[in-house]
Amino acid sequence: MTAAADTPPAATVARGRSRLAQGAAFDGIFEYLCLGAATFLLLALGGIVISLVIGGWPAFARFGLGFFTSAEWDPVQEIFGASGAIAGTLISSALALLLALPLSFGIAIFLVELCPPVLRRPIGTAVELLAGIPSIVYGMWGLFVFAPWFAKHVQIPIMMSAKPGAFWEAITAGVPNGAGILTASIILAIMILPFIAATMRELLLTMPPQVRESAYGLGSTTFEVIRKVSLPYIRTGAIGAVMLGLGRALGETMAVTFIIGNAHGFPTSIFASGSTIASTIANEFAEAPPGLHSASLIALGLVLFIITFTVLALARLLIGRQANL
Repeated sequence: MTAAADTPPAATVARGRSRLAQGAAFDGIFEYLCLGAATFLLLALGGIVISLVIGGWPAFARFGLGFFTSAEWDPVQEIFGASGAIAGTLISSALALLLALPLSFGIAIFLVELCPPVLRRPIGTAVELLAGIPSIVYGMWGLFVFAPWFAKHVQIPIMMSAKPGAFWEAITAGVPNGAGILTASIILAIMILPFIAATMRELLLTMPPQVRESAYGLGSTTFEVIRKVSLPYIRTGAIGAVMLGLGRALGETMAVTFIIGNAHGFPTSIFASGSTIASTIANEFAEAPPGLHSASLIALGLVLFIITFTVLALARLLIGRQANL
């Protein structure tokens, strides 16, 4: 009687086998769907690269390495050089990262380690809201509000204090209108700051409280806990957060277009007008006639793609090394 009671009915066994068969079939379909999604992504990426290479090839064929070494950009004479835009992209992004990195780390550490609980949520929400502001709003604010204030209270006093012929005069020369490399870098720093700060905060929150409390229990100060426990614990993810902000700065278009001055020459000072690859494409692509001008702009797009890919590849390399330590 007991053995018969424990034996499941034939109908129940049949239903179980049917579900297993359906699950196995669905797993196979799911596997192919995932493979198709990954393949589509690779094909799309390859298509973009091929399109950029084909579209920009006339410029590479015409100017060769001179396209990367020359800063002359003359659509009338059909002479195009990308070094000015490349330099403006790298300089503005590097300055933006230099300005945003300590502020982002400070905000994240304050929110996790030092902020009173009653203020933690409002400040964290404010930081996240900054990331949702459209870039064109940053650009308009920078052009109409920040640039005039910067020119009056920062740029002109610094330029007036520089001694004639001194090195300080050379690196602060420019038109005192507030638009230039440094102004664009500050706007970029404000834009990438919430991305880095929010990511760093989430990384710090992943650290088990017991680790932090153990360090305090051993007599460590807050600074020692942050420097010797918290930051080493999240260093791998922190590299990714920094590269996320750098990638945003490299590809930013509208805000930089508003505030950088849009001069094609090689930037000679921090207050000089300049351009980036993205701002050059945004300014000229709509009016560029078919031919060498359009090909040069497409070639700039390929250069920006290569720069961004290189930055991401270096980030992956650094993350891999940190993970193996």
